[in-house]
Amino acid sequence: MANIEPLPRAYESADVEKKWFPEWEKANCFHGDPASGKPGYSIVIPPPNVTGILTLGHVLNNTLQDILCRRARMKGFEVCWFPGTDHAGIATEARVVKYLKETENVSRDELGREEFIKRVWQWKEEFGGKIIRQLRTLGCSCDWERERFTMDEGLSAAVRKVFIRLYEKGYIYRGQRMINWCPAAKSALSDEEVIYKDVAGKFYYFRYPLADGSGYLTVATTRPETMFGDTAVAVHPEDPRFKNLIGKMVKLPLTDREIPIVGDQHADPTKGTGCVKITPGHDPNDFEVGRRCNLEVINIMNPDGSLNDLCPAEFAGMDRFAARDLCVKRMEEAGLLEKIEDITHAVGFSERGNVPIETLVSAQWFCKMGELAKPAIEAVKSGKIKFYPERWSKTYFHWMENIQDWCISRQLWWGHRIPAWYNEKGEVYVGEEPPAGDNWRQEEDVLDTWFSSWLWPFSIMGWPNGGKEEMAKFYPTNDLVTGPDIIFFWVARMIMAGCEFTGEIPFRNVYFTSIIRDDLGRKLSKSLGNSPDPLDVIKEYGADALRFSIAYIAPIGMDIKYSNEKCEIGRNFANKLWNACRFRQMQGDCSADCRKLPEGALSADENWMLAKLDAATETIENELENFRFHAAAHALYDLVWSDFCDWFVEAEKVPMRAGGEAKERALAVLDYALFRILKLLHPFMPFITEELAHRMGFVEEGKFLMYEEFPTTGSGRSNAGAAVAVDGKFELVRAGRFLRSSYNLPDGKKLKFHIKAANGEMLEFLSNELPSLKSLLNAEDIEISAEAFDPSRGAAVSQTVVCGVISLPLADLIDVDAEIARLKKQLADLDKWIAGTRARLANEKFVSSAPAQVVADTRSKLAELEQKAEETGKLLAVLGN
Repeated sequence: MANIEPLPRAYESADVEKKWFPEWEKANCFHGDPASGKPGYSIVIPPPNVTGILTLGHVLNNTLQDILCRRARMKGFEVCWFPGTDHAGIATEARVVKYLKETENVSRDELGREEFIKRVWQWKEEFGGKIIRQLRTLGCSCDWERERFTMDEGLSAAVRKVFIRLYEKGYIYRGQRMINWCPAAKSALSDEEVIYKDVAGKFYYFRYPLADGSGYLTVATTRPETMFGDTAVAVHPEDPRFKNLIGKMVKLPLTDREIPIVGDQHADPTKGTGCVKITPGHDPNDFEVGRRCNLEVINIMNPDGSLNDLCPAEFAGMDRFAARDLCVKRMEEAGLLEKIEDITHAVGFSERGNVPIETLVSAQWFCKMGELAKPAIEAVKSGKIKFYPERWSKTYFHWMENIQDWCISRQLWWGHRIPAWYNEKGEVYVGEEPPAGDNWRQEEDVLDTWFSSWLWPFSIMGWPNGGKEEMAKFYPTNDLVTGPDIIFFWVARMIMAGCEFTGEIPFRNVYFTSIIRDDLGRKLSKSLGNSPDPLDVIKEYGADALRFSIAYIAPIGMDIKYSNEKCEIGRNFANKLWNACRFRQMQGDCSADCRKLPEGALSADENWMLAKLDAATETIENELENFRFHAAAHALYDLVWSDFCDWFVEAEKVPMRAGGEAKERALAVLDYALFRILKLLHPFMPFITEELAHRMGFVEEGKFLMYEEFPTTGSGRSNAGAAVAVDGKFELVRAGRFLRSSYNLPDGKKLKFHIKAANGEMLEFLSNELPSLKSLLNAEDIEISAEAFDPSRGAAVSQTVVCGVISLPLADLIDVDAEIARLKKQLADLDKWIAGTRARLANEKFVSSAPAQVVADTRSKLAELEQKAEETGKLLAVLGN
């Protein structure tokens, strides 16, 4: 260990993190070279919205991606992590519209399309992409030179080419279809962009008078305002109550129209009144009835969700919900409101606009997905693409096997404008460039944002007009880390696009991250005030601490319960590692190579440490291979905190105090273990490990830990069987320490112990380990024997473990009478608390009405009190009471 740079007493994460990221970038550490002779490894970042800022969801997702990339780099791969951002059509347009209103008091329409788009680009350059800069703070080792944006010219060319190809194959078409409409964005939405929420609503029962005056039919609706688009009332053709009315007419209330009574199986005689108002322009089921019965389709909605001029003059221009109230009022005044029922029902909300959507018939562009889905289904079924957790494959198959045509047009200005043109004859031309002639006008609509995102794994590499070297090296990509909420929006569509346009799958493994919730189980959101700013967390705890903590608490396939306090796991862990390295520095230099173990025999403790290190190395490799990040983090934590710091470092103080060859060997093994730990930990905590590797002299100046070989196999020098005896020794030490604490004896007080070995082999081993035992137990003397402690020598307290019985003689240590009095009082107090806690849990009202966590905590507390009482009773028994 040469060129040691002394470590400060305290670890200052901000200074270390500020230092290393520029160093890595200056040395071009993150660049993926397609001409390299190394095997390629690649990941594409799920492109965050250009409007976005860093959230804990991004922290989790990108930390896991960085772990994979840094590990692959250390395993000798040529790594390229492709970064970029999404133009996020609806979100960005809404953000810029608001910004222009606030700063210039000007609207989108006042500016006009060309000028508005120019302003969006200006806004993007000034404010967009903030999240990409924030990811650097987290330590993400993306190939930042390759950063892309979904509206870049190269990616836009890919979008146009794909649209034209699918149009020419007959997959893309324009037609009148029932679609989802967001009144906030004034745009169509795909089915996947609609979120259903259970909300309180009402069933309104209206009477529609028969035109001949002979009576009325009662229909029920949750959306009274849509009655102005009604073009029929349906009854079941075999319903004896109404079959004779089929073909007759009813008066549509509040209008001067009459509409027919039609027979259709959509009307269920067993549900409601058996009569259904049919609004083909605003309900998917009614639309199908309309097609079967050749009914007129009437759209009564303006783009903003207000009612249009096809409604009675009193309602035209009115907000849909105000119109609902007025409609009910007018029906009641007309004596046509039969009753109102309160209900709870699922209502579709726009994912972006967070307002109830409208279903309406509109001319839109669609993409047929059935044929595209087939190879994508097979790719997952055959195992070419694997999902982690595997259960998400069921969700994937269910959607893919029932896939619907994709509505790909959006009524926005910001986005990829559809490459289609129309002339006065009604002809349509689709191509890269406008057709010759003056009478062609381009389609006003843009494509769904996901239409560019589904091409991301290969368009980001330069497809179709370049990127051959990149694709040869880095495509298909290896792994994808993303949220399960976009399995349909993005993952499934990328698989379809990859198979269709490149002939290959886009990635081999998909890891679906967990949902992050607060300690109460609620999803994190700004409105609840439970969504901390990760940059504030990094400022308080450090990026490494946040990275390690979030991996540590994120079990595969389960939600994460997060609070800032949990970042203390990572911060304390970093401090523990820092202090271990400081301790090692204080022991002086060592001439050995930290990459090799010293020749010759090792001590029992040194063999034990190697066995633990070897086992942990294989565990961590296996866990990361299977995307069990949290299990790997736990293995690292236990290795460093418990095995290395708490036991090995303490045990090695004996040979280090002895000096000479024993000290040199101890330091060499310490350095070997420390360096291996830093390499294993680097993907999780890159900053502190890079700093320590250099400060300890393990890595030369100008070189980087991130290019050291990642340990995947054992040292080849450890003997796991022999290490079991050391496990027994440490268990014995824990028992002795427990005896000390049971009688409140100070840690610094030298004590005497007696150990009865379990057998002759253990007697020999423990006798050889006497200096280590005395050091670890802080003992003045330890008597190791094949015989039990003689009770005639006085009172003693004992603990039995696998390798023997350890006894602590109490003579001259405690005032027995005073100790008996103390323990009796303690036991009486415990009995009182136990009785009170049992009574509380026996109270049925408490158990049924208290929060589940409170009840669980109370039960845990009772178990703890009962265990403490049992231990106190045993201590009293030792003292003869």
